[in-house]
Amino acid sequence: MNDINWYEKKQTQTARWQSEAGSPPPKAVVIADDTTKADDAFRLACEGTALLYRGDFQNAKQLLQAITRRVDRKPSKATETLLEAFHQHRARQIGRANITNKILIELKYGEIDLPRAPSVKAAVQGALLSDHSQEKLPARLVLSLRELLGMVGAHEWAKKGVPIPALNAHIHADYGVYSPVRGEYLQLIDQAPLHNPQVAWDIGTGTGVIATVLVARGLKRVVATDNQPRALVCAKKNIQRLTMQNYIEVVEADLFPAGAADLIVCNPPWLPAKANAPIEHAIYDPDSRMLKAFLTGVKAHLTADGEAWLVMSNLAELIGLRKADELQQWIISAGLQVVEKLDIAPKHAKASDQSDPLYAARSNEVTSLYRLK
Repeated sequence: MNDINWYEKKQTQTARWQSEAGSPPPKAVVIADDTTKADDAFRLACEGTALLYRGDFQNAKQLLQAITRRVDRKPSKATETLLEAFHQHRARQIGRANITNKILIELKYGEIDLPRAPSVKAAVQGALLSDHSQEKLPARLVLSLRELLGMVGAHEWAKKGVPIPALNAHIHADYGVYSPVRGEYLQLIDQAPLHNPQVAWDIGTGTGVIATVLVARGLKRVVATDNQPRALVCAKKNIQRLTMQNYIEVVEADLFPAGAADLIVCNPPWLPAKANAPIEHAIYDPDSRMLKAFLTGVKAHLTADGEAWLVMSNLAELIGLRKADELQQWIISAGLQVVEKLDIAPKHAKASDQSDPLYAARSNEVTSLYRLK
């Protein structure tokens, strides 16, 4: 973790710098307060200058909202294809983050030392420290207000959890772990025919939700893998909440553990594009690397009569990020065949949001479970 330096109170100040996306600390930092005008803050942020807020915390949030509105005010260019619309949408998201992340806040031992500031220590600890870490929060920590609000929001969502009908229970997603808010793929997992598998693997388990749904369907042994420390901690907590720890083993692995299984399930990222933040790796898979690695490697880990379940959306094909027959060709090249394909339409809000630049694709999206042998 780097340090950030700025000039204040007639001397150079130093604090630890935190950026979830791994962005370097800004070189130019000025002090902002309740007298700072939104237009001035927006101009400075666009020029690359960060503003460290020293005023009322609620006013800091209002300043961030005002800058966000100014960013969003810029009209989008007309596009002729969905692929162009997608790339423009991603570029706008990056530009928006670069500007809005320029409003900074300082934490002292995990708390905000500003008027009308809520306690955020629990949220910051949950985001930055693992359950088993002996590390403590630094005395001075600076991060973007936008990132801090994300930590607080994630902390509240983690406490509430997401209802999963197949479990008749909630799954809780920690900060940095993708939440299973799109439940249609879980319906496919819950409904696909099972042929008495003795051992199942959940590849890229995240919150552990697929592994728990498999146990709820009667499986007695599931191995859940992930290569992200936050996901491993999160999955273990969810499994313990549901008292399924005797049936599910959580293993750190890049895709497959050692051995073989009767059923191997994977819900990889759906869009072959660059991820701009760690959380986005659950959605974006550059050059379809995880998808290809799963398909080419799964055959070697299946038992003689084993089956692989691949859960994928066709959104990439609808946008133009992947050719219509490309996935089928990869399946054939891996020595696999599709036994059955189960489909379901999405029910999330974006599928019916006509203001979304990708509405034409989202409204026709289908999520599929491919049963592969």
